Amino acid sequence: MIYSFEGHIPVIDPTSFIHPQAAVTGNVVIGKNCYIGPGAALRGDWGRIIIEDGCNVQENCTIHMFPGITVLLKEGAHIGHGAIIHGATIGRNCLVGMNSVIMDNVELGDESIVGALSFIKEGEKIPARSLLAGNPAKKIKEVSDEMIAWKTEGTKLYQALPAQMYNTWQAVDPLTEIPSALPGQPESYKPWKKQQGN
Repeated sequence: MIYSFEGHIPVIDPTSFIHPQAAVTGNVVIGKNCYIGPGAALRGDWGRIIIEDGCNVQENCTIHMFPGITVLLKEGAHIGHGAIIHGATIGRNCLVGMNSVIMDNVELGDESIVGALSFIKEGEKIPARSLLAGNPAKKIKEVSDEMIAWKTEGTKLYQALPAQMYNTWQAVDPLTEIPSALPGQPESYKPWKKQQGN
């Protein structure tokens, strides 16, 4: 759902997909080819949220801030399931792992990777291409060319997802039994069903 707040109406490029079970409120700008998953909350009430082109904010993420602060996700930022971004700047082509917490005034350098369940404390300035993990998060090493190539390929899947959602996604009633074949599967394919004679 998209909500205005004190006259601020979110600005969302039509190429981006916002799941109807996400909540996008107030002073929020979302660029091109972004994916915002169900359960995500982007709350631009006390400050501003800018999501640049090609970002994804996955299921159950929270983005918020203290009054007067702008949260910025630069182009290609990839925010994993359940992560919290509070008053931070996430650099270009970064990956924030699942259930990580990035606190106020953090500046995460471009092409950095934050491991799942990490906590980056307030005010940290992280150099580009840093691999971080832990609570509090510490730099483990530099992000290699191979690692950033892997991250970039994963993000491309999410950049293509909005168009796929618009083309094929719809609310449906569930089936009551497993079909004899699923698209792309052989006729005999019946997952979770015990084969006769076994």
